[in-house]
Amino acid sequence: MKKFLVAIDQGTTSSRSILFDLKGNPIFISQKEFKQYFPKSGWVEHDPEEIWKTTFKTLKDVIKKSKQKKGKILSIGITNQRETTILWNKKTGKAIHKAIVWQDRRTESFCKRLRKLKKEKLIFKKTGLHVDPYFSGTKIKWILENIPAAKKLNKENNLLFGTIDTFLIWRLTNKKVHATDATNASRTMIYNISKNKWDDQILKLLKINKKILPEVKNCSDDFGFVSKSLIGENIPIRGVIGDQQSATFGQACFEPGSIKSTYGTGAFVLLNTGYKKIFSKNKLLTTIAYRLEGKTTYALEGSIFIAGAGVQWIRDKLKFIKKASDTEKILESTESNRGVYLVPAFTGLGAPYWKANARGILTGITRDTGSKEITRSIVESVAYQTYDLFHAMKNDGITPKLVKVDGGMASNNWFSQFLSDIINKEVVRPKILETTALGAALVAGLGIGVYKSLSDIKKMWKKEKNFKPKIQHSTKIKLIEGWKQAVNKTIY
Repeated sequence: MKKFLVAIDQGTTSSRSILFDLKGNPIFISQKEFKQYFPKSGWVEHDPEEIWKTTFKTLKDVIKKSKQKKGKILSIGITNQRETTILWNKKTGKAIHKAIVWQDRRTESFCKRLRKLKKEKLIFKKTGLHVDPYFSGTKIKWILENIPAAKKLNKENNLLFGTIDTFLIWRLTNKKVHATDATNASRTMIYNISKNKWDDQILKLLKINKKILPEVKNCSDDFGFVSKSLIGENIPIRGVIGDQQSATFGQACFEPGSIKSTYGTGAFVLLNTGYKKIFSKNKLLTTIAYRLEGKTTYALEGSIFIAGAGVQWIRDKLKFIKKASDTEKILESTESNRGVYLVPAFTGLGAPYWKANARGILTGITRDTGSKEITRSIVESVAYQTYDLFHAMKNDGITPKLVKVDGGMASNNWFSQFLSDIINKEVVRPKILETTALGAALVAGLGIGVYKSLSDIKKMWKKEKNFKPKIQHSTKIKLIEGWKQAVNKTIY
């Protein structure tokens, strides 16, 4: 009988389940997009029921496929969009408000108050995070203060909080398990990454009741079983890991100094720093890369809010393309950006700027500017934003020579080469681009003993293609200067 692992990959724009064989090859993918809600400027929401329905539908699809292939699913791993916040009724399992997405900026005024109270240093030291609407803590506070049902249920001890992984585990286990893993907990701004526990001082500051919080487990751990009443059998959930950490795992970045950059809805650079926490002086984040058998491995992270979401914008709103892959032909047909820059601060700017109220700007346009130039400017912006992160790392004394890339945009050869040119580093693309989902499957495999160690997993990683810098230095400098001017117009 064939043996499989399943990854549930619940992302910002779609829910997916992927069937992997034990060598890490994707056998079957089921994917469903879901609606994005933008009730006010800078607000971004999802419908938790739609997240659940799309996730469950894709899971049923892969279970059906595994049976068609006469195979057995050994375990399920979950990876998810991090920071996105849901509060729900403990008795009914129903969310009391739409999920507030990681991109949402509604709590900036409260974050400003925390900064004025000089709490940023305290929070950064304990959590590794900057005071920003990006993280879950202030989102929880907003729901508690603005949704009447939250206050009532909180008083009755019938309210639960979770990031997406926790909400899915609760539903999948039929209300038996209320848990998260250390990586997702480390993105809430209420979790002490040194002591590995919810931080009482920050909880008091935000007026959050500890009783609503999930149990925090290792990434490879016992998260219960998918209820037999849902799928007709009990399948163990043995791995949970936030999406960017999952990609780090899938890219086998296990040694200190190894680095990956994922280009999905947003873009995220993670540098493994081993058992040592490095606190950036240049506005990068310190976070948990993974926790196995009670041992925590840390990472330095740079977060870009808009990457593939920019391509989605020119597809869905501007109608310049029919599908994301159309961009490569357009880019190859252009000789230069013709001085056009787009700073995609659609929901503010992340690292290293942390400007929540910044909004997007298109600059350098003339009467001759058309869809090709704007398409190029949105793709180029992702490389420039990555340059900003690497520049911040350099100022922190870290200069990696090579970066592993993954995510949808990394399949674009033009983008991967341009990225290498701009950051002046070798860019390596793996054979399996589904590294985020793969990481979750591998973590689950580790949890049930399919893989005995990280070295077993590392042997499975294979390179597909590499890109080396070939742009003229003067051209690169000119492009970066143009980008800096555009950013300055956005934030000042």
